[in-house]
Amino acid sequence: MSPPDYEYAPLRIPPNTDTATAHAQLAIQAEFSGWELAKLRLFADGTRQVLLRRRRTHPLQPGLST
Repeated sequence: MSPPDYEYAPLRIPPNTDTATAHAQLAIQAEFSGWELAKLRLFADGTRQVLLRRRRTHPLQPGLST
């Protein structure tokens, strides 16, 4: 069994964004788009660099017709 394939989305949150707003933005992405937090980097200037991931959905393969 192979590990699941993921797709990634980088996100940059500016330094003037407060923690509650950043949390709400990430929660909305998780709730409605299926993203989860893969990595978060906080820089000295307050900028947050976020890497979101979600499982890649494979299109259904056509079945055999009877």
